[in-house]
Amino acid sequence: MKFKIPKPRNSLYWKISSMLFLFLVILATSYVFITTYSSKMYFQETNQRLNASVAEHIVHDVSPFINGKVNHQALEAMFHNVMVINPGIEVYLLSKEGEILSYFAPDKKIKLNQINLSPLREFIESEGKAFVLGDDPRNPNIQKVFSSAPIIDNQELVGYIYVILAGEEYDSITQFLLGSYILRIGARTMFLTLIAALIIGLLCIWLITKNLNTIIDTVNRFQQGDLHARINLQSKGELTELANTFNEMAGTILTNMNKIEDIEKLRRELIANVSHDLRTPLTTIHGYVETLMMKEATMSDEDKKHCMTIILKSSEKLTQMVEDLFELSKLEAKQVKPKLEPFFIAELIQDIIQEYSLTAKEKDIEIRPVFIQDSPLVCADVALIDRVLQNLVGNAIRFTPKGGVITIELHKKNDDYVVVKVTDTGTGIPQAEISQIFDRYHKHDNAMNEGDKGTGLGLTIVKNILDLHKVSIDVQSKENIGTSFNFSLPFYCAKKQEQMR
Repeated sequence: MKFKIPKPRNSLYWKISSMLFLFLVILATSYVFITTYSSKMYFQETNQRLNASVAEHIVHDVSPFINGKVNHQALEAMFHNVMVINPGIEVYLLSKEGEILSYFAPDKKIKLNQINLSPLREFIESEGKAFVLGDDPRNPNIQKVFSSAPIIDNQELVGYIYVILAGEEYDSITQFLLGSYILRIGARTMFLTLIAALIIGLLCIWLITKNLNTIIDTVNRFQQGDLHARINLQSKGELTELANTFNEMAGTILTNMNKIEDIEKLRRELIANVSHDLRTPLTTIHGYVETLMMKEATMSDEDKKHCMTIILKSSEKLTQMVEDLFELSKLEAKQVKPKLEPFFIAELIQDIIQEYSLTAKEKDIEIRPVFIQDSPLVCADVALIDRVLQNLVGNAIRFTPKGGVITIELHKKNDDYVVVKVTDTGTGIPQAEISQIFDRYHKHDNAMNEGDKGTGLGLTIVKNILDLHKVSIDVQSKENIGTSFNFSLPFYCAKKQEQMR
């Protein structure tokens, strides 16, 4: 894999890299500090362990007290010899209460007159094995390693020898050497650590932001008009989830845009069809009104009545077309919500038959109901199902010749559904047109009367209403034999209402 330096525009890469560098500097500094402190503690404990018996040797080699008084001469000689052998130590004679009685230290300067005895007792009880820090008489704010031994006279505790193992001279030399050591070792360690960690970190960040760059480039392509641009990541993780989410979003946007294009195309077709269909009745109305106005004085009453009848039928057709368009637009916009309720489908069919009986009688058509025994309650929106049956029966009458029969059947599909079937003995539908009969403005040319053609929206409305009920409609037809439409409705309203939710 070829390592490619990210482009300067990728500010996220450089921000993360800067944060990593700062973090590594802080980490390296902390590492040097912790290492220095640990080394210092290590050397102090080592110093204390090696020199734990110094105070005890002093007590054995010299008598600090003679007749209860401090033996200054002997102590001074002993302290001097010890300091010559080890210039880094400071020796103090303490009373049993911790008061400094005598001492030998550089420059003869001390700032404490009393020593806390708790660390001394802990050191003596552990026989010099415990790592304990005690007071430094010359530096009250600093704790140092020490050696200590009790002074026993006539089997009584009379005082302590207290030896600071890291005096000021020792500290001065140690600080100098330690600073030089840290400067050499720490600088090398920090430099090597920073370089190695920075290279590894930059490589890791590049691997992470590489996928991010792919996402950004794809999003830019999509923004610039490449609607088929998709993100293809082989790895797994949050960025892959982001890529998948973008791909789904892009797919949804593309689908919605296609739908919008289809709707726009449909809108243009709708405007063209509406303009054409509305023009015919409007032209008829306009023509006959103009005729009445121009020939009112010479026209007979019978001719006037004929003109008025045509104007009335044209206006009724115009009204019906507008109502159908308005109803269909609400259905397709999902503004109509079915109000489910129980009702007897047989009673609704009887009302439909009664409503169309006069029209059927005029055309010598029989409407024949075929019901099952004990017709049950069904669950649906009674007003919408009424509209479905009106459109189906109206179409059947329109395409059935004189002497024909229209049958409305009810029969059980299973224990849950009843099938409603409307069959006519009309002209039938060509097989090539069956798949198109539910489209907008699809008009079948086999109507019995040229002036009896519908708006071309009736079956589209039927399909949309049944879709709202989550019900499908089936069609079987043979030319010159007849057509049959059937759909199912559920028996129990409570059950159907639960499904519709």
